[in-house]
Amino acid sequence: MMKPSGLAGRIAVVTGAAGGIGAAVVRALADEGAHVAAFDLDGEAAERLAASITSPDVRVRGGRLDVTDSRAVEAAITAVEKDWGPIDCLANVAGVLSTTLVVDTDDETWTHVFDVNARGVFNVSRAVARRMAPRRRGAIVTVSSNAAGVPRYGMAAYAASKAAATMFTRCLGLELARSGIRCNIVAPGSTLTPMQTGMWPEGFGEADVVAGSPDTFKVGIPLGRLATPEDVADAVVFLLSERAAHITMADLYVDGGATLRG
Repeated sequence: MMKPSGLAGRIAVVTGAAGGIGAAVVRALADEGAHVAAFDLDGEAAERLAASITSPDVRVRGGRLDVTDSRAVEAAITAVEKDWGPIDCLANVAGVLSTTLVVDTDDETWTHVFDVNARGVFNVSRAVARRMAPRRRGAIVTVSSNAAGVPRYGMAAYAASKAAATMFTRCLGLELARSGIRCNIVAPGSTLTPMQTGMWPEGFGEADVVAGSPDTFKVGIPLGRLATPEDVADAVVFLLSERAAHITMADLYVDGGATLRG
């Protein structure tokens, strides 16, 4: 018999929750019986997602949050704990993409990508960790990218910001380990989300991603398909759950073997 996830009745926070991987994480946590505060810069979309989850046993609340604003983050986390109780789980999913070459990247783009992908993870994780540490329990997962571990042509800002978020989360895990708090990373590869398909030129499709691109030094996907948001969400929920009770500072690649590493 499979060990219970231990998520039923727990309180979880998810950023970047309005669509794609974030929305899948919210649904997966709710399916496990967790109560979920679903935050996104698009607050209305987060509210619609929350309203679509109608299980009588869970509470899901959507709201707007700019993860780059540390004061707004602090206020949002304070409100969740005041209204619902102690936060047990955090999934950092908010992220933005840039596909410009380094020589074509302006200061504003570089700063914005790092503000969301790295500083946003810092802001939210810090706010939650400050509350988890005295209670000596909790789990944090950051959704990074396999681009954090391998060079990607035309994606320097994105890859570097995700590498920063990855190492930050591992360092946080080391600091919090003696408090019994686990911090892990899920690193997706190409996933069927609007962020992914928005990069595709006209006439380009899933088969082209699977095949790889020698011109940009990108290998294909050995498993022969793109991930779904649910594939990634399952990994996130596993690492947040009691089934991963002795796993911390891990970097789990969910990319169909695309980076030829684990």
